[in-house]
Amino acid sequence: MPNRHSLFWRLALLVASFCLAMIWVSDQVDRQVAYRSSFLSPQALETLQGYAEQAHAAVRQGPAAVDRWIAAQQRKEPGVVLVLDAHQQSLGTRQPDDRERNLLRFARPYDRPMSRRAGPRPLVYLDLDERGNQLVIQLPEHLSPWDHRALLVAVSVYLPPVVLSVLFGWLLYRLLISPLDRLRRQANALRGNRLGSLLPASLTHRNDELGELGRSLEYLTQRLNDSIRQQQQLLRDLSHELRTPLSRLRVACESELPRDVLCERVEREVSGMQRLVDGTLNLAWLDSEQPQLECTPVDIESLWNLICEDACFESGWPRERLASDIPPDCLVLGNLNALAQALENVLRNAIRHSPADGTVKLTAHREGAQWRLSVDDQGPGVPQDKLDVMFRPFSRLSAARPGGDGFGLGLAIAQRVIALQGGRIWAENLHPGLRVNLVLQDV
Repeated sequence: MPNRHSLFWRLALLVASFCLAMIWVSDQVDRQVAYRSSFLSPQALETLQGYAEQAHAAVRQGPAAVDRWIAAQQRKEPGVVLVLDAHQQSLGTRQPDDRERNLLRFARPYDRPMSRRAGPRPLVYLDLDERGNQLVIQLPEHLSPWDHRALLVAVSVYLPPVVLSVLFGWLLYRLLISPLDRLRRQANALRGNRLGSLLPASLTHRNDELGELGRSLEYLTQRLNDSIRQQQQLLRDLSHELRTPLSRLRVACESELPRDVLCERVEREVSGMQRLVDGTLNLAWLDSEQPQLECTPVDIESLWNLICEDACFESGWPRERLASDIPPDCLVLGNLNALAQALENVLRNAIRHSPADGTVKLTAHREGAQWRLSVDDQGPGVPQDKLDVMFRPFSRLSAARPGGDGFGLGLAIAQRVIALQGGRIWAENLHPGLRVNLVLQDV
């Protein structure tokens, strides 16, 4: 069953309105045409008035003159012709027969609408004088008011449906065809790589199927535009980042370094470029695919201990310099691998920018239905206007935070994977030090 915003109801209402309007307009036009065409024309009225004047002159001359005039009139216009007094008695010598008296009941004034039920030649009467004398005559065929009725009926029957059909087509075009044409042009714009073209708000704000299709197409356009822009930016940043290790490799190859020193240099540069490429590909995959991560309960304390072991092995820090204050019931809803990657990137960043004898601490506390995890270091912090910049790819604030041998991808990847788990991440200064906060759903 279509919902209440479905296009089906608009089309049903439009068709029903069209049918009812056609019926009503056709009926009204037919009534008006029938009424207007039932009156005698001015020429017919003038002709009948002339007959009345002739009959009145014959009445003044006597019954014989009336008989002669009636006979002459019937030879000219065959049909019933009577000249009667106020008591419907003939003013000539011949009285009306039974058939004529029966027809007199249907006689109507000559200046009133004619009825087709009385036949093609209805009986009409005209007053001759103040005494009630009348001329009753069967309307001649050439004076009939329905000579052009066939044309008028044809106009009344066919013209309204044509006009209403044009109006119906125009409304249907406005409702259905025009939005579809706009969607077609948007699809052609995508095919032509014109990603800056967006649909009008009048289409995307509709609540029917076309509005839903328009919003989906606009989302696809924006998603494709963002993906292309991000990929182009990543390629520019990656090419820029690769220039430095490649330049160092060229210098090392052109120099006369001992073989073992040269091999160590090449291995270090290649490992760095490998990490750079892997991080860039991971970031591009997160931005373009936006995968649906399966979330399960994760024990933060166990995860932190595992990450600290790897971090101590990589950095050479003793375990006691990586402290924690985690309640035993700290369980969050997240993807284990993705959350481990995010926390590991945050911890590596904290270790990299901490002083030689510094410490890093993870604290956790509940905030309603969420857990807030905070990783604190003792580094120099970040300028206030750069706190958001540090989560962008290839953003390195080494001037404020020395010791930057990374590529500026760790926090960017952490931000993506936390967002995919329904959480959020941000940084704030501690003076001294920096705190990176992660908020995740409580189990």
